[in-house]
Amino acid sequence: MNTNIEIVPVLIAQNYDLIAQFMLELHNNENELSDKTAQWQDIKESYMKHVIAMQQENDGTCLIAQINGMPVGFIFGYAEEQDDSRIDKYEGQELYVSDGYVDKRFRRQGVYHALSNALEQTYLQKGIKRITRFTHVNNHNMRRFLEGEGYVITRLLYEKWL
Repeated sequence: MNTNIEIVPVLIAQNYDLIAQFMLELHNNENELSDKTAQWQDIKESYMKHVIAMQQENDGTCLIAQINGMPVGFIFGYAEEQDDSRIDKYEGQELYVSDGYVDKRFRRQGVYHALSNALEQTYLQKGIKRITRFTHVNNHNMRRFLEGEGYVITRLLYEKWL
């Protein structure tokens, strides 16, 4: 566990290049997990617009992890309202953790754990008590992490490409 991890909140629009670079690395990782993942250059502009809008309009939070002043990872999430399609008992806003990535050179040092905990605490202080996240079925490391943090699988997404 690295004890020199500093968590810094940032605005995506003001740190566009840094967040876009982290998103590229995250996307490259997604491509390794699934050949159905679009190429980052094809979706970069629209996806970056999306996360900027979610930060501005949906109480979004982007956190950067730094070690000795060097950015080594990020996490992004935003508040979502329950819609009428949900059948769960929970009512109110929930935190949707949209994206996160840690530079491969800094993994297994507690960086993502620190990012995730800081994000959760931010929204817990706002009264949000439910967090949802997606991860790829083949992302075994993230699945182990999430299960170790108390997350449980509640739904399975099946898809068929026609």
